[in-house]
Amino acid sequence: MAVSLAACGSAKESGDGDSAKDSSKKSDGSLTIGLLLPENQTARYEKFDKPLIEKRVSELTDGKGKVVYANAKQDASTQNQQADTMVTNKVDALIVDAVDSKAITGSIKKAKEAGIPVIAFDRLAEGDIDGYVSFDNEEVGRVQGQALLDELGPKAKDGDIVMMNGAITDPNAALFKKGAKSVLDGKVTIGKEYDTKEWKPENANANMEGAISALGKDKIVGVYSANDGMAGGIITALKGAGITPLPPVTGQDAELAGVQRIVAGEQFMSVYKPYPTEASIAAEMAVAVAKGESLDAIAKTKVDSATTKGIPSVLVPVVSLTKDNINDTVIKDGIYTVDEICTAKFKAKCDTLGVK
Repeated sequence: MAVSLAACGSAKESGDGDSAKDSSKKSDGSLTIGLLLPENQTARYEKFDKPLIEKRVSELTDGKGKVVYANAKQDASTQNQQADTMVTNKVDALIVDAVDSKAITGSIKKAKEAGIPVIAFDRLAEGDIDGYVSFDNEEVGRVQGQALLDELGPKAKDGDIVMMNGAITDPNAALFKKGAKSVLDGKVTIGKEYDTKEWKPENANANMEGAISALGKDKIVGVYSANDGMAGGIITALKGAGITPLPPVTGQDAELAGVQRIVAGEQFMSVYKPYPTEASIAAEMAVAVAKGESLDAIAKTKVDSATTKGIPSVLVPVVSLTKDNINDTVIKDGIYTVDEICTAKFKAKCDTLGVK
């Protein structure tokens, strides 16, 4: 209904000529999909999400559809301006991975008033969203927390855990935290906990240095890190403090540097999220709503945001990535080649682990 109402509004506002033109675009596949990604600190957005979505939109439109792309570089006001420009330029649908789930609502409202449907990608933006695709983010946190708990075993009670959560502007960060705490609460002592500004590794590094100073380097038995970028900053701080052996550190996103740290034995685990699946579904949703079609065939689940109930959604399963299943995850799925992972620095470790 939301899609059909938006389409009616667009036709009324644009006049019969534009309406006929839009109908022609939808029927022949010459669609323009706007893609708004939040930042370029995390490798996945530029390396995987953008090219995968572009490829799938092209496939779904027989090469006639195109993606116009903008990256906000972690600035919410920049992203709002980018979204408003795409609305002004009359894209046929928007895929939005919000820097700030609340700050984007004004731009989403403008899009809907212009008859442009919006798909929330990876992060659940607030506002009148037509569809949502992400991973089960509480499950991501549970997977991280359980992996850390299993690795610690009896040592879980021997000292403190440091929790390095993501940015408070990202609704996913709260879900990761909730999932992790559902596993860890009552079973470990959380000595220090941080919400890391902008997910930046340098901020995680500074937070970790503060935790080491406050708790003492001999008291930290494990670190919950919400993603791989922050894990890198955390591990640098642990090494800088002379902590050996390194305590187990979690991560997420299966970034190349994170996978290499797992191979090297510096980072304990990451969460592998099948980006090709998520990106493909985002493209399928965007093309469908751009054509005025229902999402019923794609989205079998409904989720609620703080502002909108019953959003058609797809939540993609995730996998705990450790040194034991690199072959069966990121290599098998073509995310990285063996040569990319096993550079000269890591080749001996790869050989020992049987990465091939």
